[in-house]
Amino acid sequence: MKNSSLNTHLGSISVDNDVIAQYAGSVAVECFGIVGMAGINMRDGIVRLLKKENLRRGINVTLKNNKLILDFHIIVAYDVSIITVCNNLIDSVKYKVEEFTGLEIDKINVYVEGVRVID
Repeated sequence: MKNSSLNTHLGSISVDNDVIAQYAGSVAVECFGIVGMAGINMRDGIVRLLKKENLRRGINVTLKNNKLILDFHIIVAYDVSIITVCNNLIDSVKYKVEEFTGLEIDKINVYVEGVRVID
């Protein structure tokens, strides 16, 4: 179990990286143009859309020098500007995750793994 820690004058706070990933995933799917998080089968190279309860599998959380690095694997909607969707995702996640955890985000990497038509 990997944790991200924050030391305060009152003591230490540890947050499991899966908690951060789940929260970041829920923020991400609320962004316009994002269909969902992508799960990648490394052996077969197949990308699949993750269900809402498995959002954390599409996100990697790393703590380096007391700063978070988030890697998102997403599927975007067809006929939207990918750069606009990604910038919106970065801005929303950076603000909300920093507010939620109290940890600074150093970098957010976004990997667009697919495009889907929304019904």
